Amino acid sequence: VQLVESGGGLVQPGGSLRLSCVASGFTFSSYSMSWYRQAPGKERERVARISGDGTRINYFDSVKGRFTISRDNAKNTVYLQMNSLKPEDTAVYYCYATNGAWGQGTQVTVSS
Repeated sequence: VQLVESGGGLVQPGGSLRLSCVASGFTFSSYSMSWYRQAPGKERERVARISGDGTRINYFDSVKGRFTISRDNAKNTVYLQMNSLKPEDTAVYYCYATNGAWGQGTQVTVSS
């Protein structure tokens, strides 16, 4: 079981990034997937979650209207499109499967 994130980086406030998480070793479509983030000195928090078939989605309040989670079960991939980024979005972003698997994380830094 493996989750591999990519797409992080440094972006200016107001900019956009798209994170990807590729899964392997399990039946991807059978599991809900989530994106979490952890900023320095803070606890890890869930940002967004999507059901296995993609029909049920929910977001953490602070990212509603700015972030979009989606998935492509044919590619075993979950995405997080992040728009209108703010400095407070700076964190390591992790993907998580409800079978208990975590990715290694990808750093997102929002700074001018």
